[in-house]
This record gives sequence, structure tokens and C-alpha cells, in this order.
Amino acid sequence: MKPSTFPEVFSLRGEHALITGGGTGIGLAVARAMHAAGARVTLVGRREAELTAAVGSLGEGAAYLVHDITKFDAAGELVTRITKEHGPITCLVNNAGIHLKKPAIETTPEEFQQVMSTHIFGAHALTCAVAPGMIERRHGSIIFMASMASLFGIPLVVAYAAAKSAMIGMIRTMATELSPHNVRVNALAPGWIDTAMSRKAFAGDPTRKSKIISRTPMARLGEPDDVGWAAVYLSSAAAKFVTGSILPVDGGVSMGF
Repeated sequence: MKPSTFPEVFSLRGEHALITGGGTGIGLAVARAMHAAGARVTLVGRREAELTAAVGSLGEGAAYLVHDITKFDAAGELVTRITKEHGPITCLVNNAGIHLKKPAIETTPEEFQQVMSTHIFGAHALTCAVAPGMIERRHGSIIFMASMASLFGIPLVVAYAAAKSAMIGMIRTMATELSPHNVRVNALAPGWIDTAMSRKAFAGDPTRKSKIISRTPMARLGEPDDVGWAAVYLSSAAAKFVTGSILPVDGGVSMGF
């Protein structure tokens, strides 16, 4: 029987989440929230030291595999191995990403391709490897990590903005195709979140941070856990009729005031 009472409706007991880029930042916050909600979590990333530390902090029910999602041909092998070692994947969080801050006319095709390979081609390959099992079981939640860069004109991030904009189109198409099989596809669109990456971006540039805060109705940066708990909601029975959505977690900045 599907849970119908609070707090069971938000529980992820019995779920198994694969989270890319799960060793640090928002990916780790998503892993913590899902794990706290009862899910088993498998983290994927390129840096083993960070993954080891992350799994150690999570404890029982957490595992990791070192993997580069831009190795598109290896996506099927990765899913097969995770399924064999840790069980069927019922939640996929496509969080892995890279950033490039550079004027558009100075961004090379190789740099553009590298950003697209991670955010779009890598996420697409992994989703295509995970989705058939979800379709067969008629149960699954797929979450992409979108961005404010797909909603606003932000300077110096042309490759990143293009990738995140393409992601929204991919999400909507996949939701249309997969939802009849009870596999839901949604996205989170974080605003400016207080992570090591954002602190590095703000370092030595207080004007930029002040500008961002001034445009955020809640007048502060978000916390990684804000995104983590939103991911729990989208993967839970509480969101069983939610698909094809882009959920901003941004303190109100996307209202366009």
C-alpha cells in the first residue's frame, strides 16, 4: 500500500538513489537528505577521496563508485554493476556538473563541448541506462539539476547557460515519454547556494555577492540542505503526480521582480 499519512508520505524507505557528483556540495546535501529519509544511496564521482569521506559521513546504507559520466559508453556497465552490488536504482539524481566563467566570444568549441558533455550528454547517457529498469518496474524518479542560468541572462557563462537551457528541453521530453510508465522526470533549479564553489566565486568580489543578495527576496544565500530536502520531496510519494516540473529553490529570485 502506498503511504498516505504524514510523515510516511515523505519517506524514501525501500528506495535506492544514484546521485552523480555526490561527494561534495549540493550532491552531498541531496545524498544526506535522501539517506536521512530512509533511502540507500550510491554516490558517483571522479574523486575517490571525496567520495570516501562522504560515504563515511553518511554511514550504513551508503556506497560509492568512482566514475566519469562523460564516458558515455560505460553508462550501461555502471548501472549493471550498481544494480548487482546494491540493488535496483529507483531514484536518479543527475547532479554532476562543471562550470566555466569566460566571455562568450572567448569560449572555445572545445570548452563548450566539455561543459555540454557533462551536463547534457553524460546525464542523457546515464538516464537512458537507468530508465529501462524503472519502466520495467513501473516505478522511478529522475531528477536533473537545472539552474537560474537557464532562466536569466547571466554574463560570462554561455556554455553553462546553454547546457542548462538544453537540459530543460530534455526534461520535458523525457517526462512526456516516461511518465506513462510511472517514471517521473523533474528538475530542481537552485538559486545562489552557500557552497564551497559559490564562496570561491565570491572571494574578492563583495560587490557581486551584494548584488545577488539584493535581488533575492529572502535576502540571503540558500543552504545546500534546502536543495536536498526538495529532492526528497520530488522522489517521494508526496510528489506522485508531479512530473515535468522545474522547481526553483532560490529564495524567490526567479519571480523576476
